[in-house]
Amino acid sequence: MEALITSTLSVAIAEIGDKTQLLALILAARFKNKTAIILGMLIATLFNHFIAAWLGEWVMSDINPTMMKYLVAAALFSLALWILIPDKVDAKESHLYALGPFFATFCLFFLAEIGDKTQVATMVLAAKYQNLLLVVTGSTLGMMIANVPMVFLARFSADKLPMLWIHRFCAMLFVLQGIATLLWP
Repeated sequence: MEALITSTLSVAIAEIGDKTQLLALILAARFKNKTAIILGMLIATLFNHFIAAWLGEWVMSDINPTMMKYLVAAALFSLALWILIPDKVDAKESHLYALGPFFATFCLFFLAEIGDKTQVATMVLAAKYQNLLLVVTGSTLGMMIANVPMVFLARFSADKLPMLWIHRFCAMLFVLQGIATLLWP
């Protein structure tokens, strides 16, 4: 259960201000079919985070537990630094809008998540907990918690949020997770 809760909270927090959250705003402003956008986000996230979690489990299965503990903590500290760098959405992918709301969302979310901090967090959490199902479920739930409201709140501007403080708070949470990883077995 710890893997599910930690994955959900970590990814939801890491997603705040992330490029996929901004992408959700853009897609919601572009398309009226909110259900198609949400389903596209869900399926893209499940697919992407399953691959990340599987890789995380696989890579770490051959590493001794002490080394894994240090690698996971280092990855969490790196995520804390990475989250301080705000994301921007690249407008080059706008030609995918012609695919319609579901397929455009699926493609754009899947591509945007490749190498993203939430994908890396999912990989690290899968390595730490060695429970693919709970980590993927939690990380997907965290993505949906952070992104679904953006679909419905697209008419409000995200620039009114104190993003600097949100990013600093999220970074602090990753640092605390890294410290907890080092201190507890």
